[in-house]
Amino acid sequence: MAAKPVHAQLGSMWIRCHVCGGDRFREREVLLNSSGMELFNLAWANEAATGLICWTCGYVHMFVNPNLQTTRAQA
Repeated sequence: MAAKPVHAQLGSMWIRCHVCGGDRFREREVLLNSSGMELFNLAWANEAATGLICWTCGYVHMFVNPNLQTTRAQA
C-alpha cells in the first residue's frame, strides 16, 4: 500500500519543507540508533522520532516533539 500524504503542525504552526516550501509529507517512524545500543543488540530500545519526508523534494525532517500532529492531505 502506498503512503498517503499528510499535513503536519506543532500547535498552531503548520510545518513546511525547509528546502522547497512544500506542505505535504510522507510520515514514518525513524529510530535514533546509537552505536552503544547497536553494539549490545539493543537497537530496538532506542528512542524513535517522527520522520516527515517532503512529498515534493524528498527532504527528511525529523521531530521528537510528541505534540506533532498530522492530518491526511489530498493526494
